[in-house]
Amino acid sequence: MTIKYSTIIVKDTEESIKFYSEVMGFKQDSQFFPPVPGTKITMMKGKGETMFELIENKAFEPGAYSTGIEVDDINAVLANARAKGARVILEITPISVGSMAMIEDPNGARIAFIQHHEK
Repeated sequence: MTIKYSTIIVKDTEESIKFYSEVMGFKQDSQFFPPVPGTKITMMKGKGETMFELIENKAFEPGAYSTGIEVDDINAVLANARAKGARVILEITPISVGSMAMIEDPNGARIAFIQHHEK
């Protein structure tokens, strides 16, 4: 497994892009507008493969949301986590880049498993 994203819910996408660009030195990689009204997703990339995923959606409180881990076989990873007692909070769900499922660690931190579409 590879950590791929650190997801942050933001109040204002443009303000956040400016911060992560000017203060942190990240560059905007891509931007998505999923079919959820009022939602904007912006990927910010630095060195390496890990990115910040900035999500603007008024339904969520701003702040750290989850850590996204890229996996090769989401079915096997989720089954293994469940078998070992992990609390599953989101079953496997299609997303724009592939599939996602989510568990919580013992402290309530959300961990998203993401399997990208084959390229």
